Amino acid sequence: MRILLINPNTTQGVTDLVASHVRAIAGDAAAFVPVTGRFGARYISSRASAAIAGHAALDALAVHGDGCDAVYLACFGDPGLLALRELVDVPVVGMAEASCIAACTRGRRFAIVTGGALWQPMLTEFVATLGLADRLAAVRTIAPTGGEIAENPDAALVQLAAACTTCAIDDGAEVVILGGAALAGLAARIQHDVPVPVLCSVEVGTRAAIAAANETSFRRADPPALDSTGLGAELAALLRQTREP
Repeated sequence: MRILLINPNTTQGVTDLVASHVRAIAGDAAAFVPVTGRFGARYISSRASAAIAGHAALDALAVHGDGCDAVYLACFGDPGLLALRELVDVPVVGMAEASCIAACTRGRRFAIVTGGALWQPMLTEFVATLGLADRLAAVRTIAPTGGEIAENPDAALVQLAAACTTCAIDDGAEVVILGGAALAGLAARIQHDVPVPVLCSVEVGTRAAIAAANETSFRRADPPALDSTGLGAELAALLRQTREP
């Protein structure tokens, strides 16, 4: 199987980090093809950068999506997820959505910990769109952004472990998601300091993407053809496509 892995951040180092962990998790089950956003923020940490990242994710799909059996949107917050699903005939898995769904199978209430203060309201709203607001115990952030954590992960471990523990003790979370592409692999490093299970969003999303690629009954609705101005040639062509009913 061939799975397109989209990092809509523009930092190649984050893509390389995620791809390394994804390939170790997947083994021979699937071949992941990593792609970095061609434009936008170095690392998504605000509503504006997330909005731009949705466009970058669509652009990446248009350029690299041919022949893929599934798409893995490897960015916590899932910018552009529903639009991606509208345009392809294969499953599209979002890292954040997959993690929240998985967390609900592990405990009655879950929490999210990530880097960057602006993510707190954004992720609270995101969980509500999934219909899981009543299962969310808390969203807690630490001061360093995901990009800063990626540059020096060791320096963030104590803060991440403390935030996860607070989610468990003060907020009543029975499982905590460590969310973010740049936090790949850190859940295992802090688990011994946290009294509840800590899920790595990169790992959960990877396993969900592999499972989705194996689906045999997948079907999506066909959107109408769309004329556009000023988009990349590949994305404009993808939007113009019409399919036989």
